[in-house]
Amino acid sequence: MFFGITDIWTYVVGAFFIVLLPGPNSLYVLSFAAQHGVRQGYRAAAGVFLGDTVLMVLAAAGAASLLRATPVLFTIVKYAGAAYLAWMGFQMIRGAVRAWRARPAAADESGAAPVRQARPFRKALTISLLNPKAILFFLSFFIPFVDPGYSAPWLSFLILGAVIQIFSVLYLTTLIFSGTFLAGQFRRHRKLSAGLTSGVGALFLGFGAKLATASLG
Repeated sequence: MFFGITDIWTYVVGAFFIVLLPGPNSLYVLSFAAQHGVRQGYRAAAGVFLGDTVLMVLAAAGAASLLRATPVLFTIVKYAGAAYLAWMGFQMIRGAVRAWRARPAAADESGAAPVRQARPFRKALTISLLNPKAILFFLSFFIPFVDPGYSAPWLSFLILGAVIQIFSVLYLTTLIFSGTFLAGQFRRHRKLSAGLTSGVGALFLGFGAKLATASLG
């Protein structure tokens, strides 16, 4: 046992593959980095890191149990998250359509909104927090690896959280630099940028629909 963690290597392997699973957070960071560059991509990633940290703290504190015990609260959070993801998807698709129709000289070459209006940190943070399934996931993934008899469980949760955040930093960094490579292609092919942006928007609509039909399970 390692600082109250019953099977640290099983957790490390599981966390690695869980971080690799595609979701709205990673897609948002990738698309935003492709449109605005490395620095702005890390601003979006910072929102993801903070949101995941908050969710992990809430899960360790028992917030997920509260959602299970209060179906009305779960429903409110669930539909709020679904509506926000759908709205994000709609905005992406609308922006892509405008970029597709605009004249090359008048359109932004990336097909993106100005950075000052995009607020990547706030949007990424909101995407992370408005996801009750993520809270339930962190609870179910953290608790089994912590020995209930350990004298300092906060230290166990801190180590578990640090592991998954390290993987998240490495993964999002890879996406950010991949996005900047794509940005060069987007600048040369405006309609390609608009097409891919609309595709990401459609995925966000799908995430919203999936979240709206989620259950406590």
